[in-house]
Amino acid sequence: MNVLRPVVVAAIAVACSAAYAKLPPAPPMTDAQKAEAEAKKTATADKEKNELTNAQNRVAQIYIAQQKAKGVTVTPQLPSTGGSAEPQKPPSSRAEPEKAMAHSPPKKH
Repeated sequence: MNVLRPVVVAAIAVACSAAYAKLPPAPPMTDAQKAEAEAKKTATADKEKNELTNAQNRVAQIYIAQQKAKGVTVTPQLPSTGGSAEPQKPPSSRAEPEKAMAHSPPKKH
């Protein structure tokens, strides 16, 4: 049985690759299909975002309840709602290449 298993796995892999190679390419999508796919992708992303938020809230509520039972006061640190949605990059201590004249031709006098 131990000798037969790798042979069967190899045969299945070869059969699957042969079947996949014979598939025709997908037809091009129309504008309506592209819009529908984009809407579906957006809806899925929103759903996943809401599920993640709900899961994080449940974990936070459990943690706060556990700490309250111990007599510890927990103040949740909520993210700020103002500003851009993109995370802020820390300031760099290195000079920008153009500011340091690294990529600029020498000045002619």
